[in-house]
Amino acid sequence: MSPITLASAEDTAALALQIGATLEPGDVLLLEGDIGAGKTHFARSLIQSLLTVPEDVPSPTFTLVQMYDTARAELWHADLYRLTSPDEVVELGLMDAFEDAICLVEWPDRLADLRPDTALTLKFALGDAPGTRILTPTFSASRWKPIVEEIVQ
Repeated sequence: MSPITLASAEDTAALALQIGATLEPGDVLLLEGDIGAGKTHFARSLIQSLLTVPEDVPSPTFTLVQMYDTARAELWHADLYRLTSPDEVVELGLMDAFEDAICLVEWPDRLADLRPDTALTLKFALGDAPGTRILTPTFSASRWKPIVEEIVQ
């Protein structure tokens, strides 16, 4: 899939709203990228777009998981940066959440073999111009094909 250039934080937020509008229970987005690449900004924008009652959306860096009630499903925002073993993922309850919640997972490399095959991976990287990000989506589940085709246009 071709990379997408996001020219600003506003473009990243708009993309988050577009993808958020398509999410259903059981959908998992794996957000990859270095610190500062835009993962949390994307997640925060997406979460806020799905909340029926606006609320603060903090980074789950220290809590590991933040949960939100949306009209579609419970939404889990996980930041696995501080985990040292995939066993800790199981202890958090993420495996169950993958089945019936909408899940956004930052630092999905910590999942190792527990990475869901049906997930959409969004890899964020800093662009050459100040404030730009390069987003590369990858997936194997057919569910994501029309969604990714729409955002690439």
